[in-house]
Amino acid sequence: MGPGAASGRTFGPGLPGALGGSGSPAAPPKPNLPRPGLPTTQEETKSGLVNAQTASLIAVKEPIETDDPLPPSEQIIKELIEEEEKGTPSRPAQDIKVFPPVDAKDASNGAKDGERKSEDDVATVKSSSTLSSSPRPAALPSQPPAAVKPAPMAPPKIESLKEEKPPWEVPPIDILEVSAEKSISDEELRQRAMVIEQTLSSFGAPGRVVEVNHGPVITQFGVEPDYIDGRAGKRIKVKVGKISALSDDLALSLAAPSIRIEAPVPGKGYVGIEVPNAEPSIVGLRDAMDTPEFRNLKSLLKMALGQDVSGQPIVADMTAMPHLLIAGTTGSGKSVCVNGIICAMLMTCSPDELKMIMVDPKRVELTNYNGIPHLMAPVVTELERIVGVLKWVQREMDERYRRFAMEGARNIMDFNGRIERGQIKDAEKIPYILVVVDELADLMMLAPDETERVITRLAQMARATGIHIIISTQRPSVDVVTGLIKANFPARIAFAVATGVDSRVILDMPGAEKLLGRGDMLFQAPDAPMPIRMQGVYLSDREIQKIVDHWRAQATKRGHVQPVLNLGPVSGGFSSGSTPTSSPVVQQRPLFESDDDNGNGDNADDLFNEAVELVRGMEKASISLLQRHLRIGYTRAARLIDLMEEQGVIGPHEGGSKPRVVLGPDGEPLRDFDDEEDENA
Repeated sequence: MGPGAASGRTFGPGLPGALGGSGSPAAPPKPNLPRPGLPTTQEETKSGLVNAQTASLIAVKEPIETDDPLPPSEQIIKELIEEEEKGTPSRPAQDIKVFPPVDAKDASNGAKDGERKSEDDVATVKSSSTLSSSPRPAALPSQPPAAVKPAPMAPPKIESLKEEKPPWEVPPIDILEVSAEKSISDEELRQRAMVIEQTLSSFGAPGRVVEVNHGPVITQFGVEPDYIDGRAGKRIKVKVGKISALSDDLALSLAAPSIRIEAPVPGKGYVGIEVPNAEPSIVGLRDAMDTPEFRNLKSLLKMALGQDVSGQPIVADMTAMPHLLIAGTTGSGKSVCVNGIICAMLMTCSPDELKMIMVDPKRVELTNYNGIPHLMAPVVTELERIVGVLKWVQREMDERYRRFAMEGARNIMDFNGRIERGQIKDAEKIPYILVVVDELADLMMLAPDETERVITRLAQMARATGIHIIISTQRPSVDVVTGLIKANFPARIAFAVATGVDSRVILDMPGAEKLLGRGDMLFQAPDAPMPIRMQGVYLSDREIQKIVDHWRAQATKRGHVQPVLNLGPVSGGFSSGSTPTSSPVVQQRPLFESDDDNGNGDNADDLFNEAVELVRGMEKASISLLQRHLRIGYTRAARLIDLMEEQGVIGPHEGGSKPRVVLGPDGEPLRDFDDEEDENA
């Protein structure tokens, strides 16, 4: 293709080739013959000049495509080279046609050099097109090139001085052991069902066994009451209460240690007769956690409690309870249940999501958890500090409520959600706090009023702040589990108790006295009308130690330092006899300020000088005298008398109703009451 080949663009018809018009692809020009499109006379030259200037303005304002490649200006080529050197994105590369300003001299010389310039400029455009791979728009040669603004520099990245720590890893489910399941034959189940039907018929309460639920410890036989013949040949259905009254007779017929009758079963049309299995099975924590029911529970504080009478896992949400009361006799399984709840949460919650405060007056149940990063302080074992711990939790609750009010949050979920969405700046998520008290009876014996007041306040208000309480006791009596405490703990677990009175204290109904012990329990959910009988999870010491070692290893690897809970102005921890560097001792603040403490540490009293002037003026001293004149109580008046005796202001007590002798500066009595009595005699 020759230099004058068409490129698909047209800038208007009839323009001279010297001015960038469309030239025809003709043969080389012949001598002495006028070429088409060139002016031949002076008038044609002037008219061609005017037409060229007009076409140049048209091409500048509104470029029109032409088929011929036209020469670009040197300014555009220079600009392209600068852009390539700077590395800035270039404009689309294309055949650039620019019409330079035309004067008379250029117009006169255009006829002579038009052909040669056209060929040279075409080669220039081709060589410049290699500077860019994309087409470039036409630019105005009359205007200076636009200054390329440098791209705004990104702010320098400041490396954080805080070391990024790896995320916490929860223990795998394989760390727990799989328990062996023991089954019972169908023939034995049929035999027991036949014995139950025969026993009920013999006592005038016939019934049919319509359902059998085999559980790990007990088997529930569903008995549907039958009909009996009444007066005038009328058939009457057996009353449910009549079947419930035959529990002892059924236990005798089945040779069972105890039988519990649930009449009727909630949501079912039969009476449940619960008979213990000959060989009970152990329900491990993994048996309840490795289930779809536990995995599908969308909650942070979820618990695996055990299996019901039909072998189905029972899981619960601690945030919905929101507090839990556990009661039962010694050896019934309370501590194992508490360990199961704690370990279930340690298997699912990281230390950033859940913090724990453990109180163990017995010193043997919860002390194994010392060292895990979930603990806010070492396990509390001294009774004198437990009330202070509960008061600290109350202050933390009030502080969280103040933070919620400042940010306009309703509860802890709303507050943490706003932090995730970025609505609250420069704040970290607040973790949940689980307070575990292993023995409530010891607290109630030490400070009953204070303990009841603090626990009741926490139970009433701490739910929205993410603070939950688990309390267990082996003495379910009305002086330990008071009405105020029980009213604020709707979720309760009752293990085997001695009498039906204790069962009524826990569940407000009898039934716990017929439990078998060793994990057999009744769980009263907050939203359930009746308690559910189940077998609680069992957790061996080896499994607990594996979970604790897993968290201790991570804490050591991350350099985690267990924080020390501060109960007041005196800082420190909870373990006595330790150095301040390892675990400083925390001293509980006095509940009542003494009257004789004036701030300097001595035993002086504000009224001491006034009392001395009073007794020296009246020349006698007695407790009742100080009470009347100083208007103080007996305790403070007696203490003032003791202080004056120590300071040598009055003499010792001589017995009887005689007032004390007031001594002068020389130590002699100011008044002798014995001489006055002799004179009066």
